[in-house]
Amino acid sequence: MFEKPIEAVIFDMDGLLIDTETVYIEALQAAAGALGLKMPLDFCHSMIGIPGPDCDVMIQDFYGAGFRVEPFRERFSAHAKQRFDASIPVKAGVVELLDFLGARGLPMAVATASGRATAERHLGRAGLLDRFKAVATRDDVVRAKPHPDVYLEAARRLGVAPGRCVAFEDSNAGLTAAHAAGTMAIMVPDILPPLPEVRAKCVTVIDDLHDALKLLRAAL
Repeated sequence: MFEKPIEAVIFDMDGLLIDTETVYIEALQAAAGALGLKMPLDFCHSMIGIPGPDCDVMIQDFYGAGFRVEPFRERFSAHAKQRFDASIPVKAGVVELLDFLGARGLPMAVATASGRATAERHLGRAGLLDRFKAVATRDDVVRAKPHPDVYLEAARRLGVAPGRCVAFEDSNAGLTAAHAAGTMAIMVPDILPPLPEVRAKCVTVIDDLHDALKLLRAAL
C-alpha cells in the first residue's frame, strides 16, 4: 500500500485529532441567528478545512456587500470559546495511535489551517501538544490549504522528505494539500465524504483512527 518507507507521520488537527468541526458549525449558525440571519448547513460544510480568514471572505460574499463580518466573527468566537472552555473533545483512537507511533520512535507533526495560538491552545488543553516534534500552522506559510505549503513546512521541521511522511486528513481541502506536498495521504472523513477527484489522490480512505492504527501496525 505504501510506496516508500514511513519515516514520519503528519496529522491535520481540526476534525482529525480534535472534534472541533461540529462546534464550529454550531457556532456559525448561532452567530447567524444572533444577527437575525440563517446560514445553510451546506454553506457551513463548504468552509470545512478552510482557514478562518478565507472563511470570513466567503461569509462576506455569501451575505453581500452590506454585511459586516466583524460582529459575526465576534459572536462566532464567543460561542466557540464557551464550548471549548468546557472541554476540548479528542477524536476516538487518537491516544492509542499516538502511543503506538511514539513507542516506535516515529517523529510526528501537526499541519493545520488554524492559527498558531489556537492550535497550541487546543492541543495543549487536549493533552496532545507535547506528543509532536513540530506544529505547522497557517501563520507559518504564505498559502494555506488546499495549497501544499503547511505540509511542506511540517515535513521540513521534522527533517523528513514529504514523500516518506504519511499524512492523515479529514477534509477534501486538507487531503488535496497533503497530496500536493507529495506525502502518502490518507483520508479519515469527519463530516463530509471525499469527493471523487480527492479519493483518487488518497493512498486509502478509512473510517477512523482505530483503522489508522491497524494500518500502521501492519506497515511498520
